[in-house]
Order: sequence, then structure tokens, then C-alpha cells
Amino acid sequence: MKTRALRRFRDRLARNEPALGLWVTLESASITEMAVALGVDWVVVDAEHGHLDWKEINEHIRAAVRSDTVILVRVAERSTALCKRALDIGADGVVVPWVETAEQLQEAVSDCRYPPAGRRGIGGERATVWGQCFTEHTGTANDDVLVVPLIESVSAIPNVPAMCQVKGVDVLFFGPADFSATAGYCGQWEGPGVAAQILQLAEAIRGVGKHCGVLSTGLENLQERLQQGFRMVGLGTDSGLLLRGLHQTLQVVQRDRTPATSLNPADGTAVQAPLAQPPAEMTPDRPEIMTTRGSGAAVELASGVALEILAGEHVAAQNLMTGLVEMQPESRLEYHVHPCSESITVLAGTLEVSVDGRTYTLGPLDNITVPRWLPHQAVNPDARQVLRMHVALAATNPERELTERRFPEVRMPDDSAGVAGFERVTRIATASRSGSVGPNSQFVDYFNAKLMPGLEMSGGYARFEPGGRLPDHLHDFDESICIIRGRADCLVEGRRHSLSDCGTAMIPRGRVHFFMNQSTAPMEMIWVYAGPLPERIVIEPGFVRDHGGQG
Repeated sequence: MKTRALRRFRDRLARNEPALGLWVTLESASITEMAVALGVDWVVVDAEHGHLDWKEINEHIRAAVRSDTVILVRVAERSTALCKRALDIGADGVVVPWVETAEQLQEAVSDCRYPPAGRRGIGGERATVWGQCFTEHTGTANDDVLVVPLIESVSAIPNVPAMCQVKGVDVLFFGPADFSATAGYCGQWEGPGVAAQILQLAEAIRGVGKHCGVLSTGLENLQERLQQGFRMVGLGTDSGLLLRGLHQTLQVVQRDRTPATSLNPADGTAVQAPLAQPPAEMTPDRPEIMTTRGSGAAVELASGVALEILAGEHVAAQNLMTGLVEMQPESRLEYHVHPCSESITVLAGTLEVSVDGRTYTLGPLDNITVPRWLPHQAVNPDARQVLRMHVALAATNPERELTERRFPEVRMPDDSAGVAGFERVTRIATASRSGSVGPNSQFVDYFNAKLMPGLEMSGGYARFEPGGRLPDHLHDFDESICIIRGRADCLVEGRRHSLSDCGTAMIPRGRVHFFMNQSTAPMEMIWVYAGPLPERIVIEPGFVRDHGGQG
């Protein structure tokens, strides 16, 4: 145990100075040796996750011997045996996972202290200089040993004040990913509300004279964590820092990519990593246009059936038209066809839509997509409620041709997904959701060329929790985004727009943009692309903010 290194570490915290460190997950002890040579304040060797065995852990500890870098072992679980072993081979302390109560924390402290204060056995390993310094080591070890609990469960929240009262604990370290998982947001670093909860807990911890730790996720996040008052701050993991450097270098020669998550080579498809700037061949030729509800072009489709065009020719959209349709009680839009595909999403009320006589009943957020030239009609069966729908057509100036053909009605089951090769029905209650597009967001694909071969457009539904946002990106086609619930901020190359109440953004091809939810309530949207697949080109963070003025 390196008493001088531990004293320097605690002195930094006492002076409210950051103690910066590295989280080690790889086997080479040269990693720790390099970190020590660069003067980091601490290194944690992760023995909970990954593949490190005790021989490799021992090599990492040996690389930090006789240095001013505190070295800790993150044990696999709270265990007297594991803590004792880590300390015996020379660790300056332990990081204990999943501590939820003051009682569990007190047990961890006891695991790391010699009797009568604890239950650590006396071993003849590095800690006691192989048995040559029993008296010297045991006389100071109880006061010097560093025990760092990991707070990584929402169950710990009410117990944090009591945990702060446990003697022998200087720092409480947060694990945002596991914390998010226990809050119901598995796979997110900080799910909706989690960041605020962690900051609130950190403030309470600092208020009683203790310190907080956390791993940073990048250079900007490192500065943010320091500003937030975290003092035991991880620069990153060894693997993460290595990958970051590889990505940055590969970007210079335009060879960067993101690997597939599957370990099966047959499933491996690489995804293009973020670009430093938009491709030159996608220079936009039109500005973005925001249309508020009530300001779009009005078209009467039939008695009691009105269309308001939100994106189309009047905003210079190409190969795309979107709008809102209102159908008065018991009104009807007779059978007709379009020379392009059409998508209908119910926003309020009940829709009965028939395609070649096949009749479906749809409710809010259910969608039906009808290919070109397929006859269909729409009916509002309700005698009192107005039916409101979002519609999209894969043409700038779509034509509608009434047909006099009549079809025998066939009532389709309530769970019918349509007929393969013809119409497609997506029911929101059973729709597959994806959370991989952006943090704190969920997406449902309603239609695209993979789901409906030959389709000219793609689109779907998205829900953003507070704090949700998309990455900076652009498309090789025009896009329409209609905010059907809540409020969204849309940033287009530095220009900020606020949308709500079915306000619609038309983003032309090549414009770098993103949407985010900075409110305290959920935000929902219907998105439609004038392209057959929902493909996006991601640009490095900051491009939207750093280019152009605020609008």
C-alpha cells in the first residue's frame, strides 16, 4: 500500500482539485505503466467485467508500485475474500460494485480492515513485503485503505445520505449506465431524468463533505463533469481511449466506420462513422422551411373532408408532400387511386380505410401505407368526433383519380398487418421499436422499401423523452418532420426553430440538422423521407452548432 500516493490523492480532494485517472480493462500491464509515467492520480483495474485474471491484475498493480498513482481493483462483488486478495497483492483500495445501502457499504469497509475493526486476514504478500513488515503495514493500513462504493442502482437513492455517514469512505462513484438500466433505460448511458438524479445525489454528497466520482465519455464531457463538481474523474477506459484515437486517425484518411454489434460474421454490416463535414456533392440548394398548423395551403377533398398541405410544392419540396386531413363525423372520401404511394397515420379519432374492399379499423398512431394505383377509400365512422390524420405522398404534386369500381367489403381482423405485396398496416400497440438512432428516443418504422419492396418513400413515428436528441445528420433526399405532440427544437446549420402543434419542418437534401427535446414532457413526431430507405449521413457533433447564425 502506497501511503504517500494515498495521502496525495486525499489532499487533492481536500483542496477541491480533480483527481484524474484511467479505467483499465485490457490485460497489458504496459497500459498502467504508461498511465503512471504520465502522472495520473489513480488507476482502477476492472476485475468485475471482462477477462482479466489475477495474474494480469497482479501485473497491473506491480506496474504502479513505488509511484504516486493510487491503484484500485474493482472487485466482481462485495466479498471478504476478493477484497482481501486485492489488497494483499498491493492494491491501495477497492471499488465495490452495486452498493445500495449503508449496511452493505459498512460490510465492504469491514472487508478491507484488519481486526478488531474488520475481518481482513493478514497475508504474507506484497502488502506486507512478503511478511517482513507485518507490524508497519497493519499499523496504518486501516486508516489508509481506500474503499470506493459504486452507486449504480435507483434503489440506492434514498440510502445515499446514510451511506455518506459510513466512516472510512472518502468518495462515492457513480455508474450511469447501470443506474439508467435500473431506471428502465437499459442500453443508455444516462436515460431520461437519470442525469438530473445523479447531479442531485452528487450535490447532496458534496454537501456533507464527501466527494463524487464518475467516468467521462469524451473531452467535452470531461470538462462538463469537472464543472459539475465531480472530483474523482475518469479520463476514460483504456479500450475506449484506444478506439477514440483509432477513429480519429481513420477519419483523416476517410476509412473510419462503426462495426456491427453482432459477433456473427454473417450478420456483420459496417455502418459509416460520423464525417467531419458534409460530402461536397450534397451541397444544398434550398433553405429549410417551417410551416405552422393553419398556415398551409387548404384543399377541400370532399364534403366534410379538408386537407392542409404542410410540405409540398409551396415550400419547394421535391418528390414529397405531407399534410393534415380532417374528416367531419360520418364523412367519406370515396374510392380513388394515386400515381404514387400514400401513407396515412391516425392522430385522433377512428379511421375505417378500405383497400380493394379489405376494410381496416385504425386508432391513434396506427398507420396504413398504400402502394401506387391501389384503390382505397377512407371513412370517419364516428357520429360525433372529428377524425384527424397525417398523410404523406411520394410526389410533389400528387394526383388523385376517383374510381367508380366497387368492391365487396371484407372486414379485416383487428390485428391484421395488411396483405403482403399490397397495403401494409402498422399498429402502434404491437409495433417494433428501435432505440439506436439517438439517446432518449424510440423509433417505429411505418413504411420503407425493405418493408414494402418498390416503395418510393420511407417514414415512421418517433418519441423523444426529455433530453432526447438525434445526432447531427443530413439526407440525400428531402425530409418532412411533423411534431404531433409536445415541443421540439430543430437546429439546421446553427439556425434554431421551435415546433409544436403539428408544426412541420421541410429539410431539403444536404442540410445538416438535428431535432431535440429540451422540454420536461415527451415529444412525438411523424417523419417522412423522400427516399425509399431511412438512410442518414451522420456528421461529427458540433457541426450544426458551429455553422451559421441563430435563426
